[in-house]
Amino acid sequence: MKVGKVSEAVLKRSILKQVKTKREEVIVGAGIGEDCTVLRLEPGEVFVLSTDPITGTVEDIGTLSIHVTANDLAASGAEPIGVLVTLLLPESIYESDIKEIMQQIEAVCNSLNMQVMGGHTEVTKAVNQPIISITGVGKAKEGAVILTSGARPGQDIVVTKWIAMEGTSIVAKEKEKELLERFPESFVKTAQGFDQYLSVVKEAATAVKSNVSAMHDITEGGIFGALWEMAEASGVGLEIELKKIPIRQETVEICEVYDLNPYCLISSGSMLIAADNGFDLVRDLEKAGISGTVIGKAVSGNDRVLINDDERRYLEPPKSDEIYKL
Repeated sequence: MKVGKVSEAVLKRSILKQVKTKREEVIVGAGIGEDCTVLRLEPGEVFVLSTDPITGTVEDIGTLSIHVTANDLAASGAEPIGVLVTLLLPESIYESDIKEIMQQIEAVCNSLNMQVMGGHTEVTKAVNQPIISITGVGKAKEGAVILTSGARPGQDIVVTKWIAMEGTSIVAKEKEKELLERFPESFVKTAQGFDQYLSVVKEAATAVKSNVSAMHDITEGGIFGALWEMAEASGVGLEIELKKIPIRQETVEICEVYDLNPYCLISSGSMLIAADNGFDLVRDLEKAGISGTVIGKAVSGNDRVLINDDERRYLEPPKSDEIYKL
């Protein structure tokens, strides 16, 4: 396609025509010539905003982009309302590719009752693969926002579902041919299907009702990165039992093939939560059909310790995500 803003015809048929989900809070949404969106909130409500790019993969980029941003909003205790979408596209892109990306975006938005409220689409020489940057907008009751920094000494640390699902799904899709030479097709398809678990909106809503004090969705840097970030933000130490961290066998085996550390692999779909009684929270999550595991405790001081049987070692600050090794 030609460099520059996409044509009005492409914008109408492959971008705006795909946007179907509407929210009553959105007074002015995406449209030709509209550079801003306008929203209305009820008294006592506040905006919660988040922004994320997707740069590490092209496969299902539209799906991933909305889940990542919606998860950020949900982890703060907010209800996701909508997104502003910036698409930066290479010259080699086809209009059918743009349409598919927008259809992925709309499908996730529809499932989460979110609206595409606006954005920008441009073909540029600055990229050699599609790049999506999403600004998410949510709402919460004033004074009810939950922060990553809310963990307190003595609280239980809970992880939902399984770690590294996003990374496993990405690797299984992008390395499908190689993996089929090692594993049965059913194994690879199962790993690819982990993307069905990428949303944490449901567990976040359950956790909010359980009066948790801190939530953090596990993204780049994996569970080790998320643990460090919550502890650093909260000014607490940690004692985490490594063998209690939930992980699927598919993840373990695929990571062994490519020499990836699953504990440092991008993990959208899994949430880190601090609660006074983690076992009560796990029961509440199970009632909502979501698995949860108490993996350790927040403690006084700054020591962040990983316990593996008789071995104790210190957690390190986050490094580059393992997905970039590929």
